[in-house]
Amino acid sequence: MRDVLAKRLKQCRKEKGYTQREVAIYCDITEKTYQNYELMTREPKLDVLLKIADVFHVSLDYLVGRTDKRQVNK
Repeated sequence: MRDVLAKRLKQCRKEKGYTQREVAIYCDITEKTYQNYELMTREPKLDVLLKIADVFHVSLDYLVGRTDKRQVNK
């Protein structure tokens, strides 16, 4: 899961044109903490992961690699 999560965090962030700092500010974490998520040295807690999914407009399942479908089912 960690490999997929780190890859998708970076991919989604770049696609949106956000910096690591911008994502961190929205999620109320430090930039270093967010960097650690992309480097696979730390895993985000669920509440932070939910905020990240909201920032990128993707589902949690997509971020963690359970599906390749980005959007939440409606």
